[in-house]
Amino acid sequence: MTELNVRKTQDEALDRIREQLLKLGNLAQDAIRKAVWALEKQDETLSREVLEGDDVLDDLASAIEEGCLLFTARYQPVAQDLRTISAINRMAIDLERIGDLGVSIAKITRFFFGKTLIKPLIDIPRMAEIVEEMIDGTMRAFINRDVEEAKRVCAMDDMLDDLDRQIFNELLLLMIENPRVIEQATQLVLVSRALERAGDHSTNLAEKTIYMVTGKHVKASEFRRKREE
Repeated sequence: MTELNVRKTQDEALDRIREQLLKLGNLAQDAIRKAVWALEKQDETLSREVLEGDDVLDDLASAIEEGCLLFTARYQPVAQDLRTISAINRMAIDLERIGDLGVSIAKITRFFFGKTLIKPLIDIPRMAEIVEEMIDGTMRAFINRDVEEAKRVCAMDDMLDDLDRQIFNELLLLMIENPRVIEQATQLVLVSRALERAGDHSTNLAEKTIYMVTGKHVKASEFRRKREE
């Protein structure tokens, strides 16, 4: 096989793994979106879909890991190709964990079936939208090799943290005023924290994308709002 044919075969193999990563990103987004929607609408069917979809997500993450190992063993990539396959392998782990957080929310959702919510859900759905936007942004940055887009994803995590703190403070006040809502408020705090952690995994995706493109290891905090001392 000529060198040109080897390169073509290698590029095609890498493209297939990239496509798998994009599919995994879509599955992770779906898990978050459906889980929070199930909470809003108390939709047991949708909650069950998230739980049942966990195996599909896990299997795809495992397939990506195996594909990355086989690619490395077969082609012994260097430089850009090595960074790309390394980034894909690690990004798959973060996407799988985002999917797990969606499953966690879906499990919590079952607590609310048949109950009246202690407050309208406004900030939690907004957090879910931001997480989806962050995942979508990292996937675009990955495909387009867009460092600036990846940096914007890192900055978006500030919005998630702000909402998480706001939700906690509001629910804490409700619990102080009415101890009977403590159990439900605690479950909502857990949902908020799961979404906040999903945002952290999304910034990990952005960090790995920047490394893939530039070869430089960065921290998401470099592109976020400066914390007060």
